[in-house]
Amino acid sequence: MRKPRDIDAELKALQEKAKQLKVQRTLQLGELVGATGADTLSIEALAGVLLAAVEQADGKPEAVARWTERGTAFFLTGAKKNVRKGSGKDQNGITDA
Repeated sequence: MRKPRDIDAELKALQEKAKQLKVQRTLQLGELVGATGADTLSIEALAGVLLAAVEQADGKPEAVARWTERGTAFFLTGAKKNVRKGSGKDQNGITDA
């Protein structure tokens, strides 16, 4: 005879796994902010940059493609080496402000 499944225990285990994955994602995003040097921006400025990027991504898939290439290069070259230090403008013509 088959053993009955404990659906409540399985659901609890899945919820715990989802919680762990959310925590891991949050930590990784924080590490990314630090690795890119974005931690030098105020929280308000960082939020504004991210909101602008989300808005721009919605209407300009070519911008997302450029960002993806740049992000890939960032990780391939060892992160910190690729961070700008107040150079005025980045590759996409966005000024430091």
